[in-house]
Amino acid sequence: MVHHIPVSSIFFQIEFDGRARILRLTSPDGTNRLTRACVLALTAAIAELKDELTKQIRPLIIAGNQQFFSVGADLNEVAPLTGPETYEFSAMGQALMNTIVSYPAPVIAVIEGHCMGGGLDLALACHRRIAAPDAVFGHRGAALGLMTGWGGTQRLPRLIGKGRALELFISAEKITAVRALEIGLVDAISDDVLDEALRQCFSEPSQAHIMRKSRQSNRPDDSIISSF
Repeated sequence: MVHHIPVSSIFFQIEFDGRARILRLTSPDGTNRLTRACVLALTAAIAELKDELTKQIRPLIIAGNQQFFSVGADLNEVAPLTGPETYEFSAMGQALMNTIVSYPAPVIAVIEGHCMGGGLDLALACHRRIAAPDAVFGHRGAALGLMTGWGGTQRLPRLIGKGRALELFISAEKITAVRALEIGLVDAISDDVLDEALRQCFSEPSQAHIMRKSRQSNRPDDSIISSF
């Protein structure tokens, strides 16, 4: 049975099923845009969850809804940014990603529907990714004259190789869950992503193994914007 933990936010809902914390992204239009206010709220909430962990460490599962994990940053906020403001915006996003990376228990993204742009950066910062069969992935910034500053240019090539990462960034094309599994972007495809995430947390390989594996794509220099 899932128990809701009171959280005052329009951006997410935090639940607890007795085994793991479940942070579910929400938004009025259902697309789960990562606005400035949303990113700051997520960073604070996840940091607070880290502080609450004691001897009994609980995994964290990050989810969206059936149509959208997240479409990423709000382009209406990004478009008018000046140079210094863009740097600040990048640092703000990196702070969220690094808070996820440093979480002391496994963080698993369960992805249904669209996972795009900054939403993909968010999923990449997690220690593992489970996709529904209908999940769609992409980083379409190049088609808009943009490039992520939230660590995706570091994490994606470490995860799937520089050639495939360049193709995904430059082509700005969407890929299916099947293709994402083939190239190593996701760890599994499941009709019940939440159940699969919980199964992986509490069966072999152990939580410690998940954490060790995640360090291959999450290293201390992730604050550097470009790896190409």
